[in-house]
Amino acid sequence: MAHELQLIKQSSGILIPATPETSDILQSKIKLGAVLVAEFRQVRNPAFHRRFFALLNLGFEYWEPTGGAISSNERKLVTGYAKFLAAFGGNEGALLDAAERYLEQVASRRITNGISLCKSFDAYRAWVIVESGHYDAIQLPDGTLRKHPRSIAFANMDETEFQQLYKAALDVLWRWVLSRAFKTQREAENAASQLMSFAG
Repeated sequence: MAHELQLIKQSSGILIPATPETSDILQSKIKLGAVLVAEFRQVRNPAFHRRFFALLNLGFEYWEPTGGAISSNERKLVTGYAKFLAAFGGNEGALLDAAERYLEQVASRRITNGISLCKSFDAYRAWVIVESGHYDAIQLPDGTLRKHPRSIAFANMDETEFQQLYKAALDVLWRWVLSRAFKTQREAENAASQLMSFAG
């Protein structure tokens, strides 16, 4: 039967129980001289994990969705096509105006059909992780690539990688959200710390 043990490495390289539960398992379930096979991972600092989520929550509070029911990629595609047509002799201003009116009609139809903007913390968190560079590129059956955020679960990300994610996430949130509300990154981190202390 598998047991999860929490151990502390001593200076001599010996591992000793870190918790009373681990000590109990070693004394009652494991015979003296038994050979154990284990996969080791370093436990991440739970306080740092809470700090990361406080930073995410701070950014989420200050972020307001904009742009309506038309994505930036859709807007780029339609306006790019209008410019492409203009290169063949059309009036660029008129074509861009027509493209904008078309996008407004599509947005209006989408809103009428029940599409509305809403803030989703899960989608926001996934976006921050992807923008921070912690993702896997996945190819879908239609050939498109999608960036899928890597798990930040304690078992899937060690302390060093998590610290890198935190720094990258702070940079992303600073660039896109927090720089509009705070003078420095340090000020934003302090606000996140205060938010964390209010949360308990």
